[in-house]
Amino acid sequence: MHPRAVGSPASLRQANQRRVVAAVRQAGALTQAEIARRTGLSPATVSNVVRHLTGTGLLDVTVSEPGRRRTSTVRINRAAGVAIGVDFGHRHLRVAVGDLSYDVLAEESRPLPSDHTATDGIALAAELVDQLLVRVGCDRDRVIGVGLGLPAPIDRVTGHVGSASILPGWVGIPAADALGSRLGLPTLVDNDANLGALGEVIWGAGSGCTDLAYIKVSTGIGAGLLIDGRIHRGASGTAGEIGHTTIDEHGRVCQCGNRGCLETLAAGPFIVEMLRPSLGDDLTLARAVELACQGDAGCRRVIADAGRHIGVAVANLCNLINPERVVVGGDVAAAGELLLAPLREIVSRQAIPSAAADVTIVSGQLGDRAEVLGALALALRESQALGLADVS
Repeated sequence: MHPRAVGSPASLRQANQRRVVAAVRQAGALTQAEIARRTGLSPATVSNVVRHLTGTGLLDVTVSEPGRRRTSTVRINRAAGVAIGVDFGHRHLRVAVGDLSYDVLAEESRPLPSDHTATDGIALAAELVDQLLVRVGCDRDRVIGVGLGLPAPIDRVTGHVGSASILPGWVGIPAADALGSRLGLPTLVDNDANLGALGEVIWGAGSGCTDLAYIKVSTGIGAGLLIDGRIHRGASGTAGEIGHTTIDEHGRVCQCGNRGCLETLAAGPFIVEMLRPSLGDDLTLARAVELACQGDAGCRRVIADAGRHIGVAVANLCNLINPERVVVGGDVAAAGELLLAPLREIVSRQAIPSAAADVTIVSGQLGDRAEVLGALALALRESQALGLADVS
């Protein structure tokens, strides 16, 4: 039997370690008795696990003696290591550093030209990583892993970036290998919508959910799908491409080659295109959203129409996977109820009644930080450095 086969002593020990670490991380600090109650493990098992993980440096135990009662408090050892999240967008780069307690220690962002190459982007990411590690006083050998997010489908077999629609300079690049080689660190890559879902579940509007859809509405439109507590990526990594749901089969041709995709009716470039004749060629998406919030009738109408179109796709999504929550993020989500109210109306009308009744549709809480925090969480959850993958 393989030493980590399901049901083996080694597998059981690792599962117990994950449960203890997850309980401590979620609470911040617990006594061993509290760990036993939360995990359902016996006090003896908890004691053995804590002793072992303290020896590895992952946990830290503080002993105090209030009165005559000796108390041991268990925490994640902040000195045990850090992880790094890197998020590339259409025109930006963000990097974050966090510790094993999921506390974010430092963040930084930089603008990027929309036609930047992967080589240029990776060079800037490496520069920001070095700056942030110096800022938090952390040596590179304490980094357990790097999570990388890109607004494109990632082939699960090859790791290559697909689709030239948003990041043309990255197509065909094995992104994780390229960044990992430059940094000299183990690196994982995922689609940015998947990471937005992960970020919102851990730090934001998806807290407590096991079945959730994160809809990112920005230059493109993508969905990150959390099913039974895990990100669903599909057979080749293209699950969640909700922006290419057909809304109007006689509509304009999309960059993917099909007609009437959701992105041709509701993504940022379409919103701006519709409004520039009346508001000027220098209009940006951020300004269109700002004007809508200030009461501009044209901007409000176009964003409401986008919400209705997105609602059609979300209604179909609710029928298929029955999420308990839909979190809407991305640049257009800053419009708040101007986008969400018509979106909810369509979902309530077009989703089957049980699916519509089950779902709550809300704005994301993390704003433009959702994807970089999700990349950070990816590195923390998946790193094998401590032999405790998926402890979250």
